[in-house]
Amino acid sequence: MAGLIRSVAAAAFLLSMTGFGFAANKVIIILDASGSMWAQIDGKPKLEIARESLRTVLQSVPADDEIGFMAYGHRTKGSCDDIELIVPPQAGSASAISAAADSMKFLGKTPLTAAVKQAAEALKYTEEKATVVLITDGLETCGGDPCALGKELKESGVDFTADVVGFGLTADEGKQIACLAENTGGKYIQASDEKALQQALVETVAAPAPAPEPAPAPAPAPEPAKAEFNFMPSVVMADGGDPITDGNAWEIYKAAADGSRGDQVTTEYGELKTNLEPGDYVIVARDDEASSEQKIKVEAGQVYKPLFTLNGGTLVIHPHASQGSEISGEARVDFAYPGGSTTHYGDAKVIVPAGEQKVTVQIGAGTASETVQLAAGQTVEKDVVVGVGHAVLNAYYTAGGDMADNSGIGFEILKAKKKIDGSRESVEHSYGPDSKFWLPPDDYVALTTLDLAVVEQPFSIKAGDSQDVKVALDAGVLAMSAPGAYSIEVFSSKKDIEGKRKSLGLTYGDSWQQTVPAGDYVVVRHMSAEGQEKEVPVTIKAGGRTEITVQ
Repeated sequence: MAGLIRSVAAAAFLLSMTGFGFAANKVIIILDASGSMWAQIDGKPKLEIARESLRTVLQSVPADDEIGFMAYGHRTKGSCDDIELIVPPQAGSASAISAAADSMKFLGKTPLTAAVKQAAEALKYTEEKATVVLITDGLETCGGDPCALGKELKESGVDFTADVVGFGLTADEGKQIACLAENTGGKYIQASDEKALQQALVETVAAPAPAPEPAPAPAPAPEPAKAEFNFMPSVVMADGGDPITDGNAWEIYKAAADGSRGDQVTTEYGELKTNLEPGDYVIVARDDEASSEQKIKVEAGQVYKPLFTLNGGTLVIHPHASQGSEISGEARVDFAYPGGSTTHYGDAKVIVPAGEQKVTVQIGAGTASETVQLAAGQTVEKDVVVGVGHAVLNAYYTAGGDMADNSGIGFEILKAKKKIDGSRESVEHSYGPDSKFWLPPDDYVALTTLDLAVVEQPFSIKAGDSQDVKVALDAGVLAMSAPGAYSIEVFSSKKDIEGKRKSLGLTYGDSWQQTVPAGDYVVVRHMSAEGQEKEVPVTIKAGGRTEITVQ
């Protein structure tokens, strides 16, 4: 869960509003970073929508709100334990949360029940009031029971609430996780697309706080008819441009004594028509990364229609791995603009302040940078070619034999050219079959490791290449059993000049299976830490399986 940026962003924005009842409580936002977040809505990946919305709306959260950020499925494929509290609850955490979401991968499973439990414990929910906001585009995939957890947390917590935002779920799917919110007194919001999700959050969260009741006063004389609204601002991208009425945000603050932003009043979206109580305000108009701020003094009976000019432009970057290739959805696109920076992924579109823009595109181990001059109101669209090739690595026990289909396989890509000290520069690494790498043109060595087998496989890459690199381990599988053993150890068969053998590996227990290079070895059974050894010689054939028992 890994549109949705506005879901996440708006969810973060909940922290200062009344819709979910956060007030000034400590809150942890949980973001679904499962692989399903790569799915698209209206041609845009959900994970990209989530990042953009989170970054935009967190800018409107009051500085003293203590917000934490947790994710699951962002580091490991297929793991139900991949849950991490990335940013502990703290004031002023907006930039840290945005940066964490921008750099996150989306590739794992959905252990949402365990994540909510861990977040509640991190908030000390049995001692203090606690709120968790779960944003998910999928259902539990790790055997958890969200309904039962909701009852457990409500019964044992001081004042615990879980709010759930479901994105792209069917009505039946929503029922399966809505109970988590309902059983804690929270709310479940379901949305089928970006607009519906944003509208649901705005209607629930962004309603302005009720105005204070006026002090008792003598019965007033009849008042003349008043305008329906007293504050109707408009915003343009550049001087003379058309008004922006969609996708923009309005942040309204009470003005502090020194004229700076004080307490936040509300945040609204799109075209704004509202009523403000008399007083001094700071109004911020924002569209993506471009913003404009004005101080407004509101007096009774007056109508205000200020114009805000963002002095921004639109930059569209289409990243390509090589010349003529399709747009890369795996690309990271970093924008550095006057006064700030932001990160997008895949086909990237951003509104930024006018001026010099530095764009850096990264695909795998390759990067390309360009500098763009962007004028206010201008749209610049560019294709950026990184110039990398693609390699998919797999390991085989023997050349032309069975593939080593084992998640424990490790591939490290090194530059082939050695440094002056004889070492090689490490480029990237990955684990498991079908490990994929995007690499700049160069000569490389694939250092492949599976248990006791370690092999170096040279290969070369050119821009636009798509290679299937097959690494022959020249190894077999050794299955060892030693009933009652304290430990099992594998040695090389050849002794050195002092009559000692080199130890290749050891495990504690009475059974062990390892991938071992073809050759002769000695397996030693240790019955205790001090001794009582027994050894058995063994020969391993490449591509074969050998089973031995040391009695």
